[in-house]
Amino acid sequence: MTVRAEDYTPQTVINNQITSGQQTFLDRRQNAGSPPGVERRQFSNTYGELSAESKELAVAIDQYKLMHRRRFITYDEMLAVIKTLGYHK
Repeated sequence: MTVRAEDYTPQTVINNQITSGQQTFLDRRQNAGSPPGVERRQFSNTYGELSAESKELAVAIDQYKLMHRRRFITYDEMLAVIKTLGYHK
């Protein structure tokens, strides 16, 4: 019997367990409790300690990340957000 690497991807293993009735792993990535299209935020916003300018930037970056469904952004994306706030060199 030949063993192939693609036989052991996480999704393949889960699918094999489910089809064989051996569901030993609970897949929690698909959150059935939240409505579709709503992103669950892990941490609360801590804008209270920021200056007005810092808060404006933080909110703009968070809005960009939500709009583009990105958890982390690149420096180029951050520069684009800053430019939308009116920055110019």
